Amino acid sequence: MSLCILSAGKTATLTVAAFTLSWTHSVERTRWEENWTVTPSGLQVVEARIKGSGAGMEPPEGAVLRDGWWVYAPRVGPQSRLALAASGATGDGWTLCTVQGCMELGRTAGETISLEPCEPLGSSQPR
Repeated sequence: MSLCILSAGKTATLTVAAFTLSWTHSVERTRWEENWTVTPSGLQVVEARIKGSGAGMEPPEGAVLRDGWWVYAPRVGPQSRLALAASGATGDGWTLCTVQGCMELGRTAGETISLEPCEPLGSSQPR
């Protein structure tokens, strides 16, 4: 599978089966991380981690505290698209990591970035 990253009218393609998306909460300044897989049905979150808790960031039922992180498996079905927007309040954007390395997305406030599975056979066009 491939992941398409759409930003500023351009599409970048990563040939990956999984990625980690992380960011800093703009109010609590707490780190969040999510592990995702790219499937024919869409993007599927398989695990999430929150470094602490705070206003609007309570760990969900079933979360386990492991090495300072609240770890849980979100109960959400496959997503056809993830829309990411940076507030500009944290000084950084979203970090997307794969086995190929990491990249920062959406550092500029208001810049919206979409992540979605690409068409099969290596097409760089989103579904």
